[in-house]
Amino acid sequence: MKLAKRVSQVTPSITLAIAAKAKAMKAEGIDVCSFSAGEPDFDTPAHIKAAAIKALEDGKTKYGAASGEPGLRDAISRKLQRENGLNYKAENIIVCNGGKHSLYNLILALIEAGDEVIIPAPYWLSYPEMVTLAGGKSVIINTDAATGYKITPAQLRQAINPKTKLFILNSPSNPTGMVYTPDEIKALAEIIVEKDILVVSDEIYEKILYDGAKHVSIGTFGEEIFKRTIISNGFAKGYSMTGWRIGYLAGPLELIKATTTIQSHSTSNVCTFAQYGAIAALEGSQDCVEEMRLAFAKRREVMYTRLNAIPGLSCPKPEGAFYLLPDISKTGLKSLDFSNALLEAYKVAVIPGIAFGLDDTVRLSYATDMATIEKGMDRLEKFVKSKI
Repeated sequence: MKLAKRVSQVTPSITLAIAAKAKAMKAEGIDVCSFSAGEPDFDTPAHIKAAAIKALEDGKTKYGAASGEPGLRDAISRKLQRENGLNYKAENIIVCNGGKHSLYNLILALIEAGDEVIIPAPYWLSYPEMVTLAGGKSVIINTDAATGYKITPAQLRQAINPKTKLFILNSPSNPTGMVYTPDEIKALAEIIVEKDILVVSDEIYEKILYDGAKHVSIGTFGEEIFKRTIISNGFAKGYSMTGWRIGYLAGPLELIKATTTIQSHSTSNVCTFAQYGAIAALEGSQDCVEEMRLAFAKRREVMYTRLNAIPGLSCPKPEGAFYLLPDISKTGLKSLDFSNALLEAYKVAVIPGIAFGLDDTVRLSYATDMATIEKGMDRLEKFVKSKI
């Protein structure tokens, strides 16, 4: 069978592969400490599940609008205005099958052969693959721990050329957990306006912040940047709704219409009754979000302290999300060899940094229970000491 050339141009998700291997080992009865999945270990809050169950009982099981249930688009519009200071109407919003799908729809609608997309590294591993599938070119801008893994305005300005169409901004970040300050966001916005390109702000981790860090949407710094801003967000991380597959895009009407056309010929509408759970998530009590955030904050402290106490490892302290990205270069191993050896010999699953564009690191998720964190850190320490 001859497959389409585009298939050979993309790499299967390493994060999903590692997570699947760890789950398979656990299914065999092996005691694995998994720090691989970017998924809260909490159950979806009860009031959200209850709303979806009621929707099922009320017969919300039929086809819906390709762009999303009107009630959910209205709720998202109110949320963006209330929490983010972004004046998007319901017509400027499309509900997609997860945050990942919202970004895929966007890239497919916007990028074509010859277009360049600026992506700071480390990056979420699917960004460049989506650009490749659309026929575009990813322009990777390297950052490091010394700058907090953040792109500078000077780096952004230098990377922009006549072929540049889009800049991808992710704050709080996967995989680093870094958060851009309001002043840093504003400085990037000024470059985007000056150079007249578009920016998509991936804000899926906006509710998971620590140490007084503040999330600011780039589109709030004036009308000119707002016109060039697209927001990608969803319910997976903040509300522990990963399996529900509900995300959304907010942006210029022309773009939303284009992504709706694409979605109408691919997935059609998002699961109808699940969208009623999403409405409850936005409009119900937010206490559940804070409870999870506080738990993540405690886990962060433990894992961060333990990691930085291991000779040979170093790691900046994240201000958001639920990841740590330690530097493993002193072990003499690159990330794939490090991750495979750690899993095979010490039964600890982490994600190789090469997946995020930084081969001297690995990503650990602390979206797991404290007992697993303590046990896994003990094993990691033994592994690293055996290599140094």
